[in-house]
Amino acid sequence: MDTRSVADDVAAVGRIDAVPSILQLICNATGLRFAAVARVTQTTWTACAVRDEIDFGLHAGGELPLKTTICDEIRSCGRAIIIDHVSEDPRFRTHLTPKLYGFQSYISVPIVRTNGEFFGTLCALDPLPAKVSDPKTVATFEVFAQLISLQLDAEERVAKSQAALLDEQQTAELREQFIAVVGHDLRTPLSSVAAGAQALGKMPLTGQAEIIVERIKRSADRMARLIENILDFARGRLGGGIPVVRQPDSQLPRLLAHVIAELSAVHPDRKVDARIDIVKPVSCDSGRLAQLLANLLSNALVHGAADAPVSVVARRDGDTFILSVNNKGKPIPAGTVERLFQPFAYGDSERRQEGLGLGLYISSQIAQAHGGTLSVESDPAGTTFTLSMPADS
Repeated sequence: MDTRSVADDVAAVGRIDAVPSILQLICNATGLRFAAVARVTQTTWTACAVRDEIDFGLHAGGELPLKTTICDEIRSCGRAIIIDHVSEDPRFRTHLTPKLYGFQSYISVPIVRTNGEFFGTLCALDPLPAKVSDPKTVATFEVFAQLISLQLDAEERVAKSQAALLDEQQTAELREQFIAVVGHDLRTPLSSVAAGAQALGKMPLTGQAEIIVERIKRSADRMARLIENILDFARGRLGGGIPVVRQPDSQLPRLLAHVIAELSAVHPDRKVDARIDIVKPVSCDSGRLAQLLANLLSNALVHGAADAPVSVVARRDGDTFILSVNNKGKPIPAGTVERLFQPFAYGDSERRQEGLGLGLYISSQIAQAHGGTLSVESDPAGTTFTLSMPADS
């Protein structure tokens, strides 16, 4: 559906530098002293550009009642109308329009957009008769009408490109504002809360107060993780992907072991079987891979069977680095697996309050940023998430 307004079309014609020259050439070649580009719709006739040497009194943006114009007939039939001498023309000598506007010679050809849409007309007239039916004159009008149509298409493409560029600029500004708000305006007060809880933890407290302080610490840690996830989501979706800095890192085994130890401490009732077999350094952003493991292991501890251990394997297999996390328990439904790596997706609707549903999406983005993939296999025997990526840059 065409959503352009007549005013937009008038402005578009006004931006075509060649139109005034076209109208002047038409007047010079035909001897007609009024020429115009008109936008003609089913209900309106509007001048987009005018050359007036007879004081007709019409300017760009001016309107005529549609039914008083011959252009309405051109819109209906889609063909040019040419009159050398109204008084001698059997069809038009009694026509309302020549009498109303006082012209004897007239030529008007349709302007049709390349998509087949009727735009309007390129027309010229004069109170005096003139030989405008000459084939060369008609051909000139048709060429100029086609040129205006092509220029209108070009103007529309430029306008769309400019609008898209503006959208991109606005999106970039919004991204920067969003990241600034989340990164500073939320993290700063949260840091104060965490620091306050840390300070209170060093003071002599009653048993109930110790429990409250510990809850504050856990809540602050959870909020910090949520904020980091939101930042990563913003960078990934608005900023062209999660940034990683890959370099050979011999500390990767230590960082992965630290993640496992940290989450094991948070879940003291759960067992984690880990096998980290990385002899040769892996070219990676070790901090991001540690984040990926934290997301996968946390999910496994939360959703896996409570009476079965979670298995973590990290190894280098030739030129490939593989990191997998397996847990026992109910399989993930097939329909859920299909959207598991989408943002704000949840593997278990009962767990919605435990996060934003961004962990697996961010993990998949980290895998992609390393040139790898994150996949999942889930059946009655258990669920396994596997990262596979090039071990060397």
